[in-house]
Amino acid sequence: MQPPEQTPPEVEHQHHHYTGNAIPWYVRLIWVGFWVFAVYYTIQYLFPALQFELFVERP
Repeated sequence: MQPPEQTPPEVEHQHHHYTGNAIPWYVRLIWVGFWVFAVYYTIQYLFPALQFELFVERP
């Protein structure tokens, strides 16, 4: 087994160029649409159902 190379960090770092992944506009649009639907669903259906279940007395 060979020993690791003894190169200084400055030389080692010159070949590391990291770039982020670009998210397409339509994926962002789908994500925004999902959150809009989630908020709409919560306000329209979940809150009224919770109010009915929590505050309505049953015989």
